[in-house]
Amino acid sequence: MSLMGTYPPQAVTFVKGSGSELWDDQGRRYLDFLGGLAVTSLGHAHPEVARALSEQASTLLHVSNLFGSLPQRELAATLDRLIDSGPGQVFLANSGAEANEAAIKLARRWGGRGRHVVVSAYGSFHGRTLATLHATGQPSKHEAFQPLPEGFRHVAWRDADDMRRAVDPTVAAVLIEVVQGEGGVNLAGADYIQEVRRICDETGALLMFDEVQTGLGRTGRWFAFQRYGVRADVVTVAKSLGNGVPIGACWARDEIADAFKPGDHGSTFGGQPLAVSAALATLRVMQQIDAPAQAEAKGAYLRERLSELPAVRDVRGLGLLLAAELAEGIPAQPVAAAALEAGLVVNAVTPTALRFAPSLLVTNDEIDEAVAILAGVLQ
Repeated sequence: MSLMGTYPPQAVTFVKGSGSELWDDQGRRYLDFLGGLAVTSLGHAHPEVARALSEQASTLLHVSNLFGSLPQRELAATLDRLIDSGPGQVFLANSGAEANEAAIKLARRWGGRGRHVVVSAYGSFHGRTLATLHATGQPSKHEAFQPLPEGFRHVAWRDADDMRRAVDPTVAAVLIEVVQGEGGVNLAGADYIQEVRRICDETGALLMFDEVQTGLGRTGRWFAFQRYGVRADVVTVAKSLGNGVPIGACWARDEIADAFKPGDHGSTFGGQPLAVSAALATLRVMQQIDAPAQAEAKGAYLRERLSELPAVRDVRGLGLLLAAELAEGIPAQPVAAAALEAGLVVNAVTPTALRFAPSLLVTNDEIDEAVAILAGVLQ
């Protein structure tokens, strides 16, 4: 194989998808309850997204950001309205890592020399560029790539006192996930998020929410931070924004976004018409179906069904981003592998927990089928 070995050997090769279903190159059917890592929130091959891509591909693919593009303006306005934290501006990128990179650069540009530090939590995941890797609170991922860029500080997860100690006059921003997705589907909780908002207000630091995995309806709100009645200064989003087409975005309130000047940041492919057309179609459908309500209702049903399994001792998460903590002595990785063999796609998000992030359009019948497959594997 000519691909670099950055992933483990791939057990299955998928060739077709439709809704919550996938088929491999041997013709076997699977239920997809991972959604490409919380990406295909409208399911595979959604007709509205496919139609938008086809029409845009035969109209205009690329002109560069040296020139205007009408779809960009509509997408930025829609994201600004859905984030609803005051008038803001959007930078369009190609991924969640790039969206977080833009947020980090914006925080440094806004803070100025001497106020450049970004604080994040242990267990977090913010990307794999050198800067976002250092923002990621997983030291085991850092060592192979030292020395990493300076200006990052990590605090204990859900420890407001540790956060308060860390946010000194050198700190430009706090970068936080309301739910740590890659860290294990760990919830911050209302008290913690509200206290972090107070700390940022008192010190003048920016509060930047990484909503790459949680944004756009998945947690039962358009954005997870909206559950807790706090204002965002910066929000990053990607994954489900294009329903599988690579696109990311960094939103910031007007007075913060104005810190960027022409030439400070850019992206050759960021916001190119094909990706933006996919995002616009995705957001249109999400608004038509009331995506947050779908996630809340289907997530409650999935949680209920998973909780019935004797080998599941706890289910945590919000909406349709859930983790099933397995009973003591049951390792998650072999269970995920056996589930794949039985026709269910999930992943071991920790050594003891499985992650579930299916399409927001998943049906109760599909949930019942998925839980039945998992029950068989666990038995």
